Amino acid sequence: MNPSSPKTASYRELFRIAFPLIITSASFTMLHFCDRMFLSWYSPAAIQAVVPAGILSFTLISFFMALCAMANSFVAQFYGAGEYKNCSRAVAQSLFMAVLSLPLIWALIPVGVQLLVWSGHAPEVFAQEKIYLTIVMLGGVSIPLTAAAGSFYGGRGETRVIMAAHLIGNSVNVVLNWFLIFGNGPFPELGIKGAAIASLIAGFVAPTILLLLYFSKKNDATYRTRETLRFDRPLFARMLRFGLPSGIHMALDIGSFSLFVLLLGRLGETAFLASNIVLSINMIAFMPSIGMGQAASVLVGQFMGRGDTDGAQSVAWKAMRVAWGYTLIAVTSFVLFPELFVRVFARGDVAFDEVFSTARIILFFAAGWGLMEAANAVLSGALRGAGDTHFVMWFHTTVAWGFFALGEALIVLVLKLNVYAAWGWAIAYFTILAAGWIWRMRSGRWKTIELIERKPTAIEQAGGVPV
Repeated sequence: MNPSSPKTASYRELFRIAFPLIITSASFTMLHFCDRMFLSWYSPAAIQAVVPAGILSFTLISFFMALCAMANSFVAQFYGAGEYKNCSRAVAQSLFMAVLSLPLIWALIPVGVQLLVWSGHAPEVFAQEKIYLTIVMLGGVSIPLTAAAGSFYGGRGETRVIMAAHLIGNSVNVVLNWFLIFGNGPFPELGIKGAAIASLIAGFVAPTILLLLYFSKKNDATYRTRETLRFDRPLFARMLRFGLPSGIHMALDIGSFSLFVLLLGRLGETAFLASNIVLSINMIAFMPSIGMGQAASVLVGQFMGRGDTDGAQSVAWKAMRVAWGYTLIAVTSFVLFPELFVRVFARGDVAFDEVFSTARIILFFAAGWGLMEAANAVLSGALRGAGDTHFVMWFHTTVAWGFFALGEALIVLVLKLNVYAAWGWAIAYFTILAAGWIWRMRSGRWKTIELIERKPTAIEQAGGVPV
């Protein structure tokens, strides 16, 4: 047992772990916000292309990222149980998974291009989508590699290290965007190709920093990080057992959302541009909830490692309350000051008045969406931290494709309704998800899951029972 860990998690402990993760998420928000803002200034076709191409490329990589990120839960539970060497054993297997994902990610590039062809977007938009997706996926292994390396710090609650690495990497990305998109300084003007190259280069900054620290003498002395860098078949198989559902869930979840974005492109240029702008704005409300969900996953895992299921449940509810509080403030600002947010993207030859009238209404939908997604991010993260990955996969996949994706396809392709109907159906989907996670958390069924193999106590070894 880690003697420094509290018996019950206070809000202070939650914020200690969550705050650096929230800052990390905020840095990604600013990165994508600036990326899309710069491209909206560059041309309307570029901003229309970067959102679907970016989401689709992440969809194709997300399986491998989630598979490698499962090491977070293993590290958290091993750390909670006081088994420090096993923490690095789990990270090592995750690093092997990341390396093995490289050829598979490259093999998915033609699949992504074909999906963009199917989406039926305008030729000038498709041409830029293809460029962005191809370049980003060539360097896509950096995402699962970052998840694997970061699990060593995230699982132990040392989230400040993750924050620092990502702040450096994302800052490099923003700077490179400024130079490569517009051709500032000695660099050529590359437009969306420059944005993709910036993402590829900067993507390797964070994992490089995390791995250098992971193999440092200090960490090696306590966790044997160099000694454990070898294939461990039983642990690798156990991590696959729990990680595969997590990876499938992530890919299918983001895949359904990617389908939604691609279908929006069939509703007309104004609806598509307005939706892409609102999706970019909505990151301000949503991304911090991802950090809070990661913190909930870490703390739930640590409490489960100590056998304290009540503490695990308590921290999950606290994390959700905090996420809802922040999101409520953010989405209220969207509703009260829509022009302030939308006008940021109004450069170049964007017809602002027409786009704004559509985006202003969609922002109301985004407000409801953001509140439901806050609950989804936190509670699904908490359940994964407890090892409840099979329920998370089956429930989320069933609702994502049986309700959300199927409904959106009917709305856009069959019934040919407008963009507001498509966004309204999305809110219904996120609401159903939130209700499902709340029910599962209250049911307590996740409390009986054994993610790690526990060592028997001295009393259990002797065949006795405590008195």
